[in-house]
Amino acid sequence: MTNRNDVAVITGGAQGIGLACAKKLAAMGAKVALWDYDQAALDAAVADFAEGTAKAVQVDITDYAAVAQAVEATEAGLGPITQVVNSAGIAGPNAPIEDYPLEDWNQIQMVNLTGSFHVLRAILPGMKARSYGRIVLVASVAGKEGNPSASAYSASKAGVMALTKSAGKECAKLDIAVNCVTPAAAKTRIFDQMSEEHIGYMLSKIPRERFLMVDEAAAMIGWLCSAENSFTTGAVFDLSGGRATY
Repeated sequence: MTNRNDVAVITGGAQGIGLACAKKLAAMGAKVALWDYDQAALDAAVADFAEGTAKAVQVDITDYAAVAQAVEATEAGLGPITQVVNSAGIAGPNAPIEDYPLEDWNQIQMVNLTGSFHVLRAILPGMKARSYGRIVLVASVAGKEGNPSASAYSASKAGVMALTKSAGKECAKLDIAVNCVTPAAAKTRIFDQMSEEHIGYMLSKIPRERFLMVDEAAAMIGWLCSAENSFTTGAVFDLSGGRATY
């Protein structure tokens, strides 16, 4: 079931899980706004969509003013935002806590956690005014379990889960669902930021013995963004291939 007037914002929408979600939501009938920091990747991604169904918005989600402007540009071009998938994120380097670069710690929190907050802060007022919305934040199984040598990423994604629960409770009396997913690793450009040792560690922890496929993530997220998801909110949906035990 889908609302044919859906307008979806997908951050990190030019690649990886974000782009797979944008294609899924477009197939479900939504007009999609791909938000991403990488203009070249945005231009390439939008070319894959039917004319008039997708809009490219270059935005840095660590900058709240830029996010607010992106909301205005999206709604001016496509209409009121009804769906959000916040997929933008960075992994950062791998290092033990005592050696972790301070600038990388701060950047990871800004993109992954504060960026998620910025997106919610800018988009929720419109959804509340219309008493409708579907939001999915992309967290990580690392936020549940805490990966060694990835303290910044793990902490930021644990924060995304807590933010999801807070937002879900705040919006529960309206027809606004705020949920998150906790993927295991998928082979996307985020792997470029990780050591081969860390990639091997992540694979060794997945009982399915393979990495997540981006279309598998998009299938779950597509349902969470649909009108069918009329009851579940503030929840954490596992996408870890059996790794997580809660």
